[in-house]
Amino acid sequence: MENEKKCFVAVDFVDDPNVAGYGYWYICEIAGVTVGDKVIAPLGKHNNLQEGIVRRIMFEIEENSPYPMYGIKYIRKVIKADV
Repeated sequence: MENEKKCFVAVDFVDDPNVAGYGYWYICEIAGVTVGDKVIAPLGKHNNLQEGIVRRIMFEIEENSPYPMYGIKYIRKVIKADV
C-alpha cells in the first residue's frame, strides 16, 4: 500500500477568534467528507477538540502532504452539512 493517497482536509475554526480564518490541515479517514461539512478535530498543543468547517480537500500521497506528516493530526468526527 505504498504511495496510497490519503485524504487531507483544511479546517477553519470559525468560532474560535484566536484561529478563525486560518486553514489547519488534517488527515480524514472518514469516508464521504465534503467541503462545508463540520468536523470535530484536535487543535493546539493540548489537542482540545473543537468544531470547525472543511474548506478544502486534497487527495495526495504522504510525500506531497500539505503539512509535515510527523505533526499532522486526524479528524475525529464528521458532521454532514445540510443540503
